[in-house]
Amino acid sequence: MDAAGAATPAAVEDLPADVLALVLRRLDGASLAAVGCACSALRDLAADPGTWRGLCLAMWPSLRDVPCFSRASAGGGHYYRALFADAFPFPDTTPSIPPPAVPGSAGSRPRSPLPARLVSAVDLHHGGACIMSRVVETDAASGWFLGAPFRVDALVQEGFTAPLSPATTIAPGDLALSWILIDPATGRALNASSRRPVSVDRKWLTGDTVARFAIVLPGADAGGSDVALEAAVTCDERRGHVREVSLCAEGGDGGGVSGRDALAAVAAAMAGARRGGRGAEGAARQRYEEFVRGERARKERKARREGIVDLCCSGVGAAAFLGFLVMLTLR
Repeated sequence: MDAAGAATPAAVEDLPADVLALVLRRLDGASLAAVGCACSALRDLAADPGTWRGLCLAMWPSLRDVPCFSRASAGGGHYYRALFADAFPFPDTTPSIPPPAVPGSAGSRPRSPLPARLVSAVDLHHGGACIMSRVVETDAASGWFLGAPFRVDALVQEGFTAPLSPATTIAPGDLALSWILIDPATGRALNASSRRPVSVDRKWLTGDTVARFAIVLPGADAGGSDVALEAAVTCDERRGHVREVSLCAEGGDGGGVSGRDALAAVAAAMAGARRGGRGAEGAARQRYEEFVRGERARKERKARREGIVDLCCSGVGAAAFLGFLVMLTLR
């Protein structure tokens, strides 16, 4: 109470530390980070590794099976907060690494080293319920992976039936996917898919429906071609059956991207900036739609060029044939 006998309002910092800790554990990641910037008294509480570990596991249950995440439980520190800061926001689409310069020249800057191994933490939700959590480890240093088109499979053909009530059937449009790529050597992580589908396509021949979750990464070099990471969830709506879950990379020309090139874009994005806050997912979706429109326009230009070449070849062939007929007639 003050000198006049009136009750003095209690500050948040006056609450017991254990009460504050319980309150902070109910916040989301962005709110928790903001609280940590409010004052020095809250900074230590907001940096509690246990709180951030709980946030990470609530967001991505598959992390329980990631080796580097399990090892960090013993060491504590800021690993969980750094992982959340890496994996929750969407990667920035602005290239941040300049093109490789001539060795020894001024301004020479090496590219980000390629990860030797990639760990994929994949969580699939339907209607708010987690229906699949898997961890996939990929040998990213093998010649086969680097030379072949980039592809990581979390589920192939075996499939599973979503644990839904009998009255509920799986709806691809209601799926939510989280695909986090982790470099176990550095601990850096990257959100490799949109959380909601960017498109839902039905395959009439097989009866399957494919929900696609995609983001666009800038090329590893400034001015390089963008790379779209596209996660596809193939499911049979009639049986509530998920058949395949995979991640591929596509270039601006509509073709596949090699493991080496996709890995270079992923490594650059891991080292680059992130874009969070409201509207980040909408911006990421808009960027993917721009990528698709550009890809479609390039395909149309290529088809027109090929059509012109075919027309010219046909004209030359017809002229040669007519010339041959005229020569035979004149003889």
